[in-house]
Amino acid sequence: MSQARVLVVDDSVTMRALFASVLDKAEGVEVVGHAGDADEARRQIEALAPDVMTLDVEMPGMSGLDFLEEVMRERPMPVVMLSSVTQKGAAASLRALELGAVECFPKPQQSSLEEFTRLAPKLIALVRAAAAGRVPTGERRPYVRATEEPFDWNGRIVAISAGTGGVDALLRILPELPSNCPPTIILMPLDPDFVDPLVARLALATKAEVCLAQDGLTLRQGHIYLAADPRFHIVVDRWPDASMRLISSDPVAGARPSASLLFATLAKTAKADSIGVMLTALGTDGAAGLKALKAAGGTTIVQDPATAMVREAPSAAIAAGAAAAVAALDDIGLLLRSESQRAQAAA
Repeated sequence: MSQARVLVVDDSVTMRALFASVLDKAEGVEVVGHAGDADEARRQIEALAPDVMTLDVEMPGMSGLDFLEEVMRERPMPVVMLSSVTQKGAAASLRALELGAVECFPKPQQSSLEEFTRLAPKLIALVRAAAAGRVPTGERRPYVRATEEPFDWNGRIVAISAGTGGVDALLRILPELPSNCPPTIILMPLDPDFVDPLVARLALATKAEVCLAQDGLTLRQGHIYLAADPRFHIVVDRWPDASMRLISSDPVAGARPSASLLFATLAKTAKADSIGVMLTALGTDGAAGLKALKAAGGTTIVQDPATAMVREAPSAAIAAGAAAAVAALDDIGLLLRSESQRAQAAA
């Protein structure tokens, strides 16, 4: 296993020491340096060429968000935001993800080695995945809504699974969907403080109506439903005239809400009338369910891992044989539109 070389950037000496201690003990991770502000971080990046940087939002002088924007422009690299602000300030989290951060990981409430050790497995997995994922490009294409064109829905339902780092991916896909898009469920487990700002941000990106998934809601054309509550799974109870159900039960293979469970219910209800999409995410959740959906005749689209910030979930889906199509991120929106539109009659 190659070492993920990490630079830890935080203005707190205590936090830097704790992050470095936890990461340096992990197999496959090496902390090559640390910095307390943007100036020092620039020098460390130049001298050490790290694979991944962890970055605090609040720093003296240039803020972490401003430095992130500079890094993505001047020396693109995978960045994991690590800050108490990212837990409370959803606006900062969204901005960091839009700028190209792999994910926003909250600092522990208590600055103790015990608390850091408790959170270490997820942080270590995230750093490893960031090192193995796509290096952001220096040129970031602006989010632009597609021109509204006539759309004749063919009656199919869409389900999209993504990790927190998939915010940027969604902001590139949703503008391609028309105002009368197929009923679309987005499954993305989130911290509760993050949900409402994300719904508002996604609503700006699309002409369709974006709302939170709720138990018993009828799935309607022109609506996009965000399923984010980590307390509940989401399933589709029947098709057509479908409604969604939120189910409080144990995690499935460690995930709740489970993408695999959502895809599997669509395999039983909508079958060939369903389209499942797997975007960038940590872990393997979704691969088994997407395979079942493909076997039931549904269309399954997996983001090309080469275009994913975190490759684990797309790679797992491809390895499982779950992908009917593997598509680059910038092609998925148009592909979704074509797969959910009625074919035009020959002249």
